[in-house]
Amino acid sequence: MIKTDVVIVGAGPCGLFQVFELGLLGLKSHVVDSIRQPGGQCTELYPDKPIYDIPGIPVCTGEELTDNLMKQIEPFDCELHLNEEVTVVRKDGDASFFVETSEGTQFDAKAVVIAGGVGSFQPRHLRLPGIDNFEAKNLHYRVQNPAQFAGKKLIILGGGDSALDWVLELSNVASHITLVHRRDEYRAVDASVAKMRKLVADGKVDAIESAKATAAEMKDGAITALAIQPKDGEPVAVAADDVLVFFGLAPKLGPIAEWGLDINRKTINVDVEKFETSTPGIYAVGDINFYPGKKKLILCGFHEAALAAFAIKQQIEPDKKVRLQYTTTSPLMHERLGVDD
Repeated sequence: MIKTDVVIVGAGPCGLFQVFELGLLGLKSHVVDSIRQPGGQCTELYPDKPIYDIPGIPVCTGEELTDNLMKQIEPFDCELHLNEEVTVVRKDGDASFFVETSEGTQFDAKAVVIAGGVGSFQPRHLRLPGIDNFEAKNLHYRVQNPAQFAGKKLIILGGGDSALDWVLELSNVASHITLVHRRDEYRAVDASVAKMRKLVADGKVDAIESAKATAAEMKDGAITALAIQPKDGEPVAVAADDVLVFFGLAPKLGPIAEWGLDINRKTINVDVEKFETSTPGIYAVGDINFYPGKKKLILCGFHEAALAAFAIKQQIEPDKKVRLQYTTTSPLMHERLGVDD
């Protein structure tokens, strides 16, 4: 059980800035996100897309913004729990919450901040009749333990960075890999595509392009082969011990919808003073929240994170007055930031 002041659900820009604002007030936080890298939509959906409305930064990419936020929170030694989804948030007594993730990580927190953007990013599924029944057996949408594929015949479906990253990494442990992509052009970075094509040329990987899986063969409760239909020609049966699917991620509200909060369609209602939800001690900032006049802008989420931090500090220490101090002049702020006066 990890004891902390705050658990932040979501490692997008607003979640990362929430770490900073809490840290300035002397509060420790842990961040959980279902994707495998920080940045939320900025890294998953538009890492190279220019952003023009961050105050003081004329232009930056989503990836650059994330890198700068990660640099900004370094003084606060915040631990990120990536590739984990928060599945349980439960009030535990009068002054704490029990929080648990899909990987079994457990927290004892005094407050929870939901900074989930448009919700948790869930893998897009392979759409074949009955295929989801094999997700616990040999159908995979995430890789937790690469060693489990040692000596196996793998089919990897997809054409983005995740698909090719795992082709390259697992080529060192699998007996053979067949990559299936519905197009002949890849969304992955050029260097990864070049390395994949080298593996194909060396006979370590087969690549079937402009093709899709149309059926699955099953035996003894597991997938044994997929029927792959190329754009031209007859379908091909490809044997496999395991099937890995990387069709990208889609945002969904996910388990948040089950936490007993006041939901407004796919957002969470909050007040405009503390950005607290209908459950005292649980806050929501960024695109996930709703209030009159709400605008889904990153800079608005930063403002919400600042006010939520002060409210959380007051909640945790109700008998003390929370003083506003400025990072330009406050010795205490400088100490927390590691700045020499």
